[in-house]
Amino acid sequence: MSTTITTELLPIENYVPHRGAMLLLDRLVAAGVDSAVAEVRVPRGGLFLHDAGMPSWVGMEYMAQTVAAWAGWNALRKGQAVKIGFLLGSRKYETAQAYFAPGALLRVSVDCDMMGDNGLGMFDCRIHAEDATELASARISVFEPEDGSAYISPSPSSPPSGQ
Repeated sequence: MSTTITTELLPIENYVPHRGAMLLLDRLVAAGVDSAVAEVRVPRGGLFLHDAGMPSWVGMEYMAQTVAAWAGWNALRKGQAVKIGFLLGSRKYETAQAYFAPGALLRVSVDCDMMGDNGLGMFDCRIHAEDATELASARISVFEPEDGSAYISPSPSSPPSGQ
């Protein structure tokens, strides 16, 4: 974990481009040059929830959004705009349970192993329960292009939908 940690942080919306139901994190707890910690209270309803709870595979998105928060925090501290990034894949996603319990407070930590000048990065990620029990871990690969909107906007040669 980085030796420079900031704990006085803005609301999560300042760091992560996700909005509405797709913003799954509640807050950024700490951020540093090489790491970040976020919290999420598992919702009692809404997107992705099953009768048994929140499927543990949603933890992958918790991790990816914590990486996005880390990237957004770093961008703002450098006076840059927050960019769109992409989760490329994961290695060794392991979870201790099939579901996260509704109402549970989860702490998601990410440590940057590598971030290239080309926007490709690799992160070691972990999710812990309030009692510090590790619930999930993974290594994830991300891509933060200079202009992420170019990857999600329809190309000019694409016909309008419905044609």
